[in-house]
Amino acid sequence: MIQVRPLTELDQFREVVQLQRDIWGWDDLDLLPVRFFVVANKIGGQVLGAFDHQSMGGFCIAIPGIKEDNSVYLHSHMLGLLPEWRNAGAGLALKLAQKQDALARGITQVEWSFDPLEAKNAYFNIQKLGAIIRRFTPNMYGLTSSPLQAGLPTDRCVAEWDLTKQPIHSKEVEARVTIPRDMAAIKRDQPGRAREIQIYVAQQFEQHLALGLAVTGFERGQDSGTYLFSPWPSK
Repeated sequence: MIQVRPLTELDQFREVVQLQRDIWGWDDLDLLPVRFFVVANKIGGQVLGAFDHQSMGGFCIAIPGIKEDNSVYLHSHMLGLLPEWRNAGAGLALKLAQKQDALARGITQVEWSFDPLEAKNAYFNIQKLGAIIRRFTPNMYGLTSSPLQAGLPTDRCVAEWDLTKQPIHSKEVEARVTIPRDMAAIKRDQPGRAREIQIYVAQQFEQHLALGLAVTGFERGQDSGTYLFSPWPSK
């Protein structure tokens, strides 16, 4: 049974640094260092680990942020799971623990960025958690050493998760953007095509978001996934 526990000790943070290497294959330059987890833990952030008995196979880290209207939110900077821990509910357990802790402290908004080419993450973030997308940033982090990125720019969209609401998926769909479900294989075997898909998705996101639409749903097909854009009131 997966359990989620707060991480507070240096040895635990060192283990999380190694998890980053194992999950993403990053060079040392791209890793979050131990001191970052120490600081996050001391300034009101969250450092959570997913355990099966004493073995840790995943983690997430969030840091507090302040919006332009001075409201406080959590920026969920990183969530990672070892391959053998995926599809076992560990990701959902981490997010629900994150939600519970945030609400206990009066925080009702959590945000994080993710690669719009990753259909599995999109479905989880949008359909299961109920996050919406209203922002997109091309090459947010610059090029990364992770082989999972396959040398592509780090395009990211921002998931906004309102912890006070149940997932509500608008049926008033005005635009759709479809991506292949197996982008990992395309990145590996057809890097040129992968870049073409990335450029197309970036153009579509920027175009639809500029019109005041937001991603409010995600449909899964056998070979593809589709972002659903709907009208959304601006704040």
